[in-house]
Amino acid sequence: MVNDFLVRLSIRSAMFAGAISGFVFGLFFGATLGALMSWFAGALVDWQAQLGFSLGVTQQLLPLGDQVRSLELVADRWYLVIPAVGLLMGALGAFIGVLAGGLWASLVNMGALPIEVEVLRRSEIPARRAADRRRVKARRRKAVGE
Repeated sequence: MVNDFLVRLSIRSAMFAGAISGFVFGLFFGATLGALMSWFAGALVDWQAQLGFSLGVTQQLLPLGDQVRSLELVADRWYLVIPAVGLLMGALGAFIGVLAGGLWASLVNMGALPIEVEVLRRSEIPARRAADRRRVKARRRKAVGE
C-alpha cells in the first residue's frame, strides 16, 4: 500500500460533477421556494380579500391592490410555478457548481489543495486461486417447516 498525493485532476470531470451536484441542490431548493411562493401569494390574496371586506374599501386602496391579479395568477398556477422556479434555481446551481468544480480542480492541479490518496499495487492484491474458490461452498438454508 502506497500513500501519496494526487498530481493531476481532470478539470472537465470536476466541473461536470459540480454541475450535477449544483443542479440537484438547486432543483430541490427551487421547488421548495416555488411552493412557498405559491402558498404565500395565496395567503396574501386571501388577506387582501378579508381586509377589503372588513374595511369596506376598493381594491386599489389596499396595500397590494394593483398586484392582486399577479398574486392570484401565481397562486392559481402553482403547478407551473413550482417546476419553473425549481428548474431556474437548478440551472443557477449548476452554473455555480461548474465554476466551483473548475476552481477546485485548478487549485488541486496547482498544488494549493493537495489530495492524499492511498493506492494498492497489483502485486499486493491477494489473488484468489481456483483452489480457494472451490473451498467456499454455498450453504443451503432450510426453509421454515422443513
